[in-house]
Amino acid sequence: MSTPEERLGELGLELPPLRRPAGRYRGWTMAGDTLHLAGQGADGHVGRLGADLGVAEGYAAARGCALNLLAQARDALGSLDRVAQVLVLRGYVTCTDDFTDQPGVVDGASDLLAEVFGARGEHARTAIGVRALPRGFAVELDGMVRVR
Repeated sequence: MSTPEERLGELGLELPPLRRPAGRYRGWTMAGDTLHLAGQGADGHVGRLGADLGVAEGYAAARGCALNLLAQARDALGSLDRVAQVLVLRGYVTCTDDFTDQPGVVDGASDLLAEVFGARGEHARTAIGVRALPRGFAVELDGMVRVR
């Protein structure tokens, strides 16, 4: 079985450089065996779902956010092999008042985590709509993983 980083390569993906925080916070913190990952947007994915963007574009934005979360996790842990389980993923989708497919958008991240980690990537999740996100991002994700 491939390692998570080998699976990324098999998918034709690589982790981006760490994003600089948009404020005064860290990209991650540890508490016991739980890694808390700060909210991550994805550069180049801006706009509102239901107005400027469709679900497919939002799905791609969520995948980009998930790659940024994984980059933070690797920074914290040294290797994605230390991820025992993705526990929680929270997705925030900038959208119009009548847009209701936030779950379909955040599936972009959930699908990627399952592709990279297999059953260890399955998680509890929230997907909610918001009026605006920092830097105009279409999607922002944060999450928690259990570490070995």
